[in-house]
Amino acid sequence: MDIDIDQDVCIGAGQCALAAPGVFTQDDDGYSTLLPGRENGVTDPMVREAARACPVSAITVRERTA
Repeated sequence: MDIDIDQDVCIGAGQCALAAPGVFTQDDDGYSTLLPGRENGVTDPMVREAARACPVSAITVRERTA
């Protein structure tokens, strides 16, 4: 699956990092970012829950097509 974080929308609530700490973290300014090496091909089942938990819908999750 592919994950996009709209940095212009993110408010740094941190709900994604709480829901899927193996995928998301927060940068030095408190905004969401992916952990290094997690940019593509993430299979963690909590990623979709993290996207749903975002209060401003800054995270988009798409299934990767061949």
